[in-house]
Amino acid sequence: MTAAEHGPRERMVFSAAQLIRRDGVASTGMREVAAHAGAPRGSLQHYFPGGKEQLVNEAVGWAGRYAGKRVARFLAALPEPTPSGLFGEMVRHWTDEYAADGFAGGCPVAAATVDCAESTASTREAVAAAFATWTDPVARALADMGVPEERSTALATLVISTLEGAILIARAEQDTRALTTAARELGPLLDAAAGRAE
Repeated sequence: MTAAEHGPRERMVFSAAQLIRRDGVASTGMREVAAHAGAPRGSLQHYFPGGKEQLVNEAVGWAGRYAGKRVARFLAALPEPTPSGLFGEMVRHWTDEYAADGFAGGCPVAAATVDCAESTASTREAVAAAFATWTDPVARALADMGVPEERSTALATLVISTLEGAILIARAEQDTRALTTAARELGPLLDAAAGRAE
C-alpha cells in the first residue's frame, strides 16, 4: 500500500493494523497511527468520530479481509492445490516474514482479541467477524479440494486456530519451529479429509 494509491483514511486503517500486530491495541496510540500513515492528526477525529475503538475495529476488519483474500493467492501459488499445500503456503507466509524481518509482528486480529475481547463488545464482534471472513474462504477452498462440506468449516477453524497458536509460540520462542511443526503434522490430516492420503 502506498500513499499514492490510498487516501489518509485507508492509510490510517492499514497503519493501525500494522501497529496493532506489532504492539497490541493498548500500546497503539492514535497519534502514532497518524504519524505512521503520514496523515494529519486532525484527520483522526474527522475519519474516526468513534475514536480509537472505531479505528481498531476497522483495522481488524481490514485484517480479516486481507487474510481471506490471501487464500486465493496461496492456492494460485500451488502447482496442484491440496489442503496440505494450502496450509503450507499459509505457514510459509509467516516463516518468510520472520526470516526476513524478525519476530516483532503477529496477527492484528489475534492481538485485538487478546487486548479487547472481554472489555469492548464492539471489538469482540469485529474480531469474531474478521475470523469468519478468513474462515469462509479457507472452508470453501477445502471443500473445492474434496473435503466433505460437513467438515470443511470445522477443518478451516482448525487450520486457523493452529496457525494462530503457532504464530504465538514462534514469537515467544523467536523460532519458526512451531510453524513448521504445525504444517508437517496437520497437513496429512487435511489431505486425508480430502481423500488425498498417500
